[in-house]
Amino acid sequence: MASSTILFRVSNTNTSTALSFPSTVSNAIPCRTFRLPISNRRRTFTVQSKIREIFMPALSSTMTEGKIVSWIKSEGDVLSKGESVVVVESDKADMDVETFYDGILAAIVVGEGETASVGAPIGILAESEAEIAEAKAKATAASSSSSSSPPAPPPAPAAAPVVVSSSPSPPSPPPPPASDGPRKIVATPHAKKLAKQHKIDINSVVGTGPFGRITPEDVEKKAGIAPKPKVVSAQVVAAAPTAAAKPAASPLPEIPGASVVPFTTMQAAVSKNMVESLSVPTFRVGYPVTTDALDKLYEKVKPKGVTMTALLAKAAAMTLVQHPVVNATCKDGKSFTYNSNINIAVAVAINGGLITPVLQDADKLDLYLLSQKWKELVEKARAKQLQPHEYNSGTFTLSNLGMFGVDRFDALLPPGQGAIMAVGASKPTVLADVDGFFSVKSKMLVNVTADHRIIYGADLAAFLQTFAKIVENPESLTL
Repeated sequence: MASSTILFRVSNTNTSTALSFPSTVSNAIPCRTFRLPISNRRRTFTVQSKIREIFMPALSSTMTEGKIVSWIKSEGDVLSKGESVVVVESDKADMDVETFYDGILAAIVVGEGETASVGAPIGILAESEAEIAEAKAKATAASSSSSSSPPAPPPAPAAAPVVVSSSPSPPSPPPPPASDGPRKIVATPHAKKLAKQHKIDINSVVGTGPFGRITPEDVEKKAGIAPKPKVVSAQVVAAAPTAAAKPAASPLPEIPGASVVPFTTMQAAVSKNMVESLSVPTFRVGYPVTTDALDKLYEKVKPKGVTMTALLAKAAAMTLVQHPVVNATCKDGKSFTYNSNINIAVAVAINGGLITPVLQDADKLDLYLLSQKWKELVEKARAKQLQPHEYNSGTFTLSNLGMFGVDRFDALLPPGQGAIMAVGASKPTVLADVDGFFSVKSKMLVNVTADHRIIYGADLAAFLQTFAKIVENPESLTL
């Protein structure tokens, strides 16, 4: 009968003991007992208690630090794996942070309202009550190390003054050897003029310039005139250390009565993104769109919960299907990245900041489901409960200020996207047709800002023409 061999390896030894067991089990086969003489001494196994740190998590790809909004649990509370412990404000939303282990919240390192870098300890978790004292000591050490400011760097050594030496310049190259025959005199026009002014025979001057050319300095030397100091070179030498150590721009003068309010985490993230957007070469194209048919459709579907923003997002998504380059991105400055999904990010103003919830696969959702999804996203955004994939997965952004009566505006391109559309208000406009007859129609002006590395003027013009056709014939939006 075939048998299977099982190897048991005992830790801290180099001995492996092999046992052979029959591969099948039968009641008819008597069982034999094997005793393994592994060691004559008894082995004791000790399980050490664990003290774990609760770290500040990275709740988004752009998050570098987080702010503690509130602690759900207090010191001494017993925690279970998967239970929410603390609410953290990221750069876009407030999110509950769960614990991955069972234990006791022994100490809170970062209190409510304070910030901590991603990966920094914000709390200490003890496995049992016996380790609480040790955990508190560890928390005290962690908080003291984080609160203590690093030593100030030593002051930079003062720049040594530039000494302009009055020593003579390096010796000039020797003049070419004189020949027995007549030599050709080569002199600069200025040198000839100086020789004439000082009544110097130009033939008697030895040139020190290239190939024996007579320079103005040679004529002045022959006339016994002291050479003038090279002011320009001195200025260059003096300006070199200034350029190397360019002082920081002087701060703006303070206005009496003004107060300084630091950015919130969200406002700091918006500021960082807007500065990054300035490094992308962008251009803008505007296009007027007639909205009479869209306005009629909106009045029809408005009782069903459909908003104008949802209509515009749906129209933009359907347009991007026909113009995928406008849905593309340029991440490395060397290639196109064509996105297979059309995710429309829509700018929403919330208390203390700006966020762009994303309608994922907007081209595949019908208008009513899209409107319902948009309503849920807005509610979560204003409650600061959006998940990272609900605000950082956009491929095209829509910003609508028409509801505030804004005629037109330009939007800054968000980092990582190829284009953003700015929609103004729809207003009655007097138009003249080809026959000279006047009529009044509602028009809105749409401006698109695009990354010129991947999207060109013709691409954007074709995109806007298609968008206008869909808006002016909006029946397809409800299909």
